[in-house]
Amino acid sequence: MNADPGSARADGAQRGPLPREDEDSHGGRSPGRAAAARGGAAGRKYVVEEVNRALVAAAGRPRTVLDVGCGIGLNGAAIKRTGARVTGIEIAPDALARAGAALDEVVAADITNDEAVRGALGDRRFDLLLFADVLEHTADPLAVLRRFLPHLEEDGHVIVSLPNVAAWPVRLGLLAGRFDYAPSGILDDAHLRFFTRASAIRLVERAGLEVLRVAQNPMIVRAAKELILRGLGPGGDPTDLARSLPYKAYHALVRPLEDVVAERAPGLLAFQNVIVARKPPRPRRMRLTVGMLTMDEEESIGAMIGEIRKVAPDAEILCVDSSTRDRTPEIAARLGARVLRQVPPRGHGPAMELLMYSAAARSELLIYLDCDFTYPAEDIAELRRLVEEEGVDVVNCARTRARPAAMPVPNYIANRAFAAMAHAMHGIPTCDVHSGMRAYRCSVIRAFDFDGEGDALPIDTLLFPAKCGYRVVEMPIEYNERVGTSKLRKLAGTVWTMIRLLRALPVGARLGDRYERR
Repeated sequence: MNADPGSARADGAQRGPLPREDEDSHGGRSPGRAAAARGGAAGRKYVVEEVNRALVAAAGRPRTVLDVGCGIGLNGAAIKRTGARVTGIEIAPDALARAGAALDEVVAADITNDEAVRGALGDRRFDLLLFADVLEHTADPLAVLRRFLPHLEEDGHVIVSLPNVAAWPVRLGLLAGRFDYAPSGILDDAHLRFFTRASAIRLVERAGLEVLRVAQNPMIVRAAKELILRGLGPGGDPTDLARSLPYKAYHALVRPLEDVVAERAPGLLAFQNVIVARKPPRPRRMRLTVGMLTMDEEESIGAMIGEIRKVAPDAEILCVDSSTRDRTPEIAARLGARVLRQVPPRGHGPAMELLMYSAAARSELLIYLDCDFTYPAEDIAELRRLVEEEGVDVVNCARTRARPAAMPVPNYIANRAFAAMAHAMHGIPTCDVHSGMRAYRCSVIRAFDFDGEGDALPIDTLLFPAKCGYRVVEMPIEYNERVGTSKLRKLAGTVWTMIRLLRALPVGARLGDRYERR
């Protein structure tokens, strides 16, 4: 659990729970509690603080984060390592001190009080709001959630983690006639509200948010927590368990299997339900970046920039250049493009990763295409319209509905085979998983932590959003003869395509019911 509103006044004039001596897992409520081991000598307690792994995995790479009820800052610190600036809001004095050392900034405020929140945050807005096991400690969780939404950026995301009162140990207890509060866990005696998976989703939707996906931390091995803690004996720092070798071995060897099992019956096997939601997109003009990967493109770069300027004169043009033998970067910079260098060259994947996150750091919409005239720059206007006016999150430009004359037959067959595999393995009805022209809402890019190492990154950047609740549209485009020589690495691309298709299996949900072919 991540944070306790401490002595915060609950909505409706009640006082919320006071800082406690003990807490369970996944980021912890505010500590500052006496440490020792439950189940040991009389009077001892064992404080356990862990990172909420499902929540951190769902955070992506936001620019700015507000961790509401941040506790000692474990979750925020884990997300901070992705490059985010993390602000915590907390009220318990002992937690404030530790969180202040872990996060970029911590403010003291009562999260159940409108005036206190406005005074602490002013008009600041964040890419991501975290509510990691804090809402259940408040008398009016919906009011608390709504209170922070004015501090969410356009298209910004919210992640809410709530304990699952329908987990199997609680159900067994009820069958035996028991509903006993405990010092921590699902039936924590400081919890004022209890949630199932369905009621947790309804809470988020009632706040006016669009639910994208629901993950969970499993309640399988965790059911033996009390026995494990008895074996550990007296503890010291709240994070001692999480730093121990057995704990690390559990997460490396056992936790992945638990996740697979819990995914089959999350209502029964989840310890916490982790809901990823966002502020629904609204039609508006967006700050646009048009990006290109360039490598020895001297004969085409000037003309390509000219074509882009015709259809998107307000766009920032971003080139990630791996040239070592010609004047591509100098020409692009002279024509007003922003140029980032990848020298020595590391390959397509790392270059694409750099392009996407660099664009997402300062724009709202990214459209990228190759610099060799194979993709029609005039289609930029339609891609922009789909995102800005129709609320599409990703536009995949498909070259291969039929074989284009400019594409060799072996390349066409390989592309269609890879698309068929993606459909069979992931349920995504695409015909082109390797397109070099796409449009992305930048908040969607920041919602994932894409790993560009190796080739075939477009597999991840298409499948992940499609399987995680985002709206993806596939539209056919022309594919033309290239200017210059191909840089395609066929063998490496094939191997990495297979690797990425397999690695994407645990991500999101199969079928991608918001994938639309036009």
